[in-house]
Amino acid sequence: MTKIFARFVKDESGATAIEYGLIAALISVALIAGATTLGGALNNQFKNVSTHLNAAAKS
Repeated sequence: MTKIFARFVKDESGATAIEYGLIAALISVALIAGATTLGGALNNQFKNVSTHLNAAAKS
């Protein structure tokens, strides 16, 4: 019984899986934040282009 418990204590595969999960979660958060920022900037650029094209079409 003690051998099984000792082997269970030495097993680190679960800890490794948790670490990989945390890394994946942090990467996902960074990607979402970057996409949100980039999306907002692109939206503003397209609005500016649309405004200028509409002004040029009315002239």
